[in-house]
Amino acid sequence: MNMKPRKPIPQPKKQVQVDLNEAETMLCEDCGNGVYIPAFFLKRLSPLMSPTGKEALVPIQVYSCGDCGKVPDKLKQEVDVSS
Repeated sequence: MNMKPRKPIPQPKKQVQVDLNEAETMLCEDCGNGVYIPAFFLKRLSPLMSPTGKEALVPIQVYSCGDCGKVPDKLKQEVDVSS
């Protein structure tokens, strides 16, 4: 018999119930559409910054409007597409 003290058994975390009917639907700033499709920005990583020492392309997923294709400004700011 092992005399080492045992760690307590972790209790499962309680899941929070969220009512999505109360959440705001994001609408396109240009056309008012509420349907978005996945899109990607590609960032080029120089060999000097890359952990492998080789140039790399890093895809960053965002969402664009399903009608006009515009990416919401808030998502552009989070990705910093200016450079």
